[in-house]
Amino acid sequence: MRWEGQKVTEQDGGAVAEPSLLPLAGLVRTVRTPDFAGITFHEVAAKSVLNKVPPTSSMPFSWTINPFRGCSHACVYCFARKTHSYLNLDTGLDFDAQLVVKINAAEVLARELARPSWNRDHVALGTNTDPYQRAEGRYRLMPGIIAALSESGTPFSILTKGTLLARDIPLLAAASHSVSVGVGISLALMDPILAESIEPGTPAPKARLALISRLRESGLPCGVMAMPILPWLTDGDESLDQLFGALAAAGATGVTAGPLYLRPGSREWFMQWLGTHHPRLVPKYEALYSSGSYASKEYRDWLAGRIRVFRRKHGLEAGAGFFRNLTPTGVHAPAVRAGSDTRSPTPVTVQPALF
Repeated sequence: MRWEGQKVTEQDGGAVAEPSLLPLAGLVRTVRTPDFAGITFHEVAAKSVLNKVPPTSSMPFSWTINPFRGCSHACVYCFARKTHSYLNLDTGLDFDAQLVVKINAAEVLARELARPSWNRDHVALGTNTDPYQRAEGRYRLMPGIIAALSESGTPFSILTKGTLLARDIPLLAAASHSVSVGVGISLALMDPILAESIEPGTPAPKARLALISRLRESGLPCGVMAMPILPWLTDGDESLDQLFGALAAAGATGVTAGPLYLRPGSREWFMQWLGTHHPRLVPKYEALYSSGSYASKEYRDWLAGRIRVFRRKHGLEAGAGFFRNLTPTGVHAPAVRAGSDTRSPTPVTVQPALF
């Protein structure tokens, strides 16, 4: 049954609209285009864009915005995969290739922020799916969202793996003159072969390092979410040393690091990948995550200790800190020499990855 109001004959630059069986409120059309082979876009007219974070949450923000549902970055471990099951889609290939796009996000957000009841609380983007995945290049939702937030005096932060963010650096730098702007890059491994396997739709690690440097050169803060660290794959001393060294050299203003979080919905997909690429590790992971979504406490404590060692070695601040503006615009962070941090080690807070 076709959703009421959907257009099925419209064509746009080679994009062809077609019928959809998804029961999406506000569905305008479903589109496929040769520029995004294998991906289907379900364009919706959203009634609301701001999402209230439950008061019981431990997250350091009260509101979020997610212009997309689903993510072509296709990270095997992504904890947000479960959300696609709410649409009667699978949490594997459908999450990667069936993308819901809130095409009116900027306009709706501007109206929401203009309400007298809006208190200009911090708004976080990138907490569920990535706002700078490839589809943003087609839909260009973020410039309008950034403008709406900054013009309303609302502080905000962005977490992304997408180097498309570089397009909006001038907008973010301008916004930071009037509101607090935090920027975080998600990068937890340096091996390009492993990255291609487990994060197949993301920019390469070196490209994300270059983005960190560009942000810092623009006077913007840039924290890093080095999550997830993968047991027996990226948790060795050599891997951690290489990662933290590269982040420090790129100018990261702080790092939050922690182990893989295997929530139902992503757990099945990740374990399938593990069985294909690293079958000898399957029994180890089953034992390590036998109690639920978190690795055992013993492992988390051990990894926290190794993270402290390499974070201190490379002079990195504890915590990504991108929920607040760490450095005023126009002030560049000084170069940090390895081993120059003499502060006491700070315990690592273990929490789900915000990818």
